[in-house]
Amino acid sequence: MSSTNGKGYSQERWSLDELFPALNAPEVNATVSEVQATVQAFEQFRPKLTPDIDAEEFVEILDAQDGLVRQFNRLYGFGSLSFSADTQDQQAQVFLARVQKLGAEAQNRTMFFELWWKELDEESAERLLYYSGDYRYWLEALRLETPYTLTEPEEKIVNFKNITGRSAHNQTYAMLTNRYTFLLEVNGETKELTREELSGYYRDSNPEMRAAAYRELYRVYGADAPILGQIYQTLVRDWRNEFVDMRGHAAPIAVRNLANDIPNDVVDTLIDVVKTNVGVFHRFFALKAQWLGVEKLRRYDVYAPVVATDKRYPFADAVNIVLESFDEFEPRIAQLARRVFDEHHIDSEIRPGKRGGAFCATLAPDLTPWVLQSYEGRPRDVATMAHELGHAIHSMLAEHHSALTQQSSLPLAETASTFGEMLLTDRLLALDADPEVQRDILFTQMDDAYATIMRQIFFAIFEVDAHEAINNGASVDELCELYLDNLREQFGESVDVSDDFKYEWVAIPHIYQVPFYVYAYAFGQLLVLALYKQFLEEGASFKPRYIELLAAGGSASPVAVLTKAGVDIHSADFWQGAFDVLAEYLGRLEEMPLPA
Repeated sequence: MSSTNGKGYSQERWSLDELFPALNAPEVNATVSEVQATVQAFEQFRPKLTPDIDAEEFVEILDAQDGLVRQFNRLYGFGSLSFSADTQDQQAQVFLARVQKLGAEAQNRTMFFELWWKELDEESAERLLYYSGDYRYWLEALRLETPYTLTEPEEKIVNFKNITGRSAHNQTYAMLTNRYTFLLEVNGETKELTREELSGYYRDSNPEMRAAAYRELYRVYGADAPILGQIYQTLVRDWRNEFVDMRGHAAPIAVRNLANDIPNDVVDTLIDVVKTNVGVFHRFFALKAQWLGVEKLRRYDVYAPVVATDKRYPFADAVNIVLESFDEFEPRIAQLARRVFDEHHIDSEIRPGKRGGAFCATLAPDLTPWVLQSYEGRPRDVATMAHELGHAIHSMLAEHHSALTQQSSLPLAETASTFGEMLLTDRLLALDADPEVQRDILFTQMDDAYATIMRQIFFAIFEVDAHEAINNGASVDELCELYLDNLREQFGESVDVSDDFKYEWVAIPHIYQVPFYVYAYAFGQLLVLALYKQFLEEGASFKPRYIELLAAGGSASPVAVLTKAGVDIHSADFWQGAFDVLAEYLGRLEEMPLPA
């Protein structure tokens, strides 16, 4: 179909020309001056901030705030994307540090507005909310932080401290870990691999190759575990010092729950339901062991293929398949995804120094998001492409909102990405009638469900336990033992866990960069399973409601957005319903005849 044809697309490094031509370009200094001028102009609003401020003047301030965010995000996005493209580029490192300092200075000089708004009396706030239009939920969310807000001088100190504290430690972690190379013997030849390349062998059909890949990963990370663990301990102490001791949050995870505007009891219910249903995955691992012809899986074997296929998809073919899967659901979705490729906003090359993993970066409503992945042609890479493009689609559907309300909270941010993967799975099943490929896809679907639900929830449980343990003086070695205990509780008797996995936690960037982010994956996966079930039952009538959910972006609370879509996230039964879908998938696999 011509509307989604991906022929001609090839792997490339993304273009950032839409932002700036180079790190040292004159346009950069000009934009820095513009940001500083905008901040200076914003400061003139301070005397106008009274309870009886005119509504038009109030909206003018909000528009100025929106404009400043757009200006700054171009600079910060350029620095962050440049650094991600090459974490060893010293110019990019210096540029990013410069922009972070600029951002802290700008925030300190403009925070008077947010502080005033948080302390405004309820009657005056309600009057101004009535006129605030698309900014309303952003303002409402700010007032949720009122009990945890410090004085203006204290807030300014925290901002400056974070540049050389939290941000600097995360940048050091990224620089250290993204320079790692790994040695693996493949067909008698020792290869030097990036982490992305090494990860492909976790799913190798040869069990010894899988084990060797994991052992090499943790050999390298384990060698630096005392350093990486110390970085993590410092970040955790900083988190507690600021958010629990100074701001007064009840617990470290409560900070993320408030930022997500997800009630604490909902997160507790989500975690409890997942823990209650670990038996579904234990059944799955037992089934996989039967398919692999072993008595019990080792942790090395969790992602092992059950059939010896080595399917590879050339990049252009993968683009076609992803776009066509989106097009079959809704042509508008495919057209939005195509923008990312047409504007050269995807970095899919494999090269040393490039940030590992994958992400989608939304900078402003008037800019197509940028996507990073390292594409190797595996089915998993095609799924990653669909996942990250789903994030981009979510942002673009919400691009009619302001820069303050375009992006949804973290739990809802995984909705379009996970739904996109499910659309891709249906497409792959339809394209290839080979029973072995079909089985591989279905097993991969369950693998992914494990990776995004049980694995992520137990990461969150580890984070809760680790934050408490570090507060009580735990060493890096003790954290390693805590993580092993977590894995053994997670897998029970279904999987053997070897001691080398005690270093896995130091290899998880999310727990460093965005504490307690991880439960959002489980939230999103379980939500999408329930939504996808609705789609299969309702067909075309489901689509407008789904598009509306994504188009809301961050313009309303997650509870409000989902309630409008007919979802009650307070209900354990709702989350259990998603596990019922997984149990059905597992039942289909259990009915398949085992290999002779």
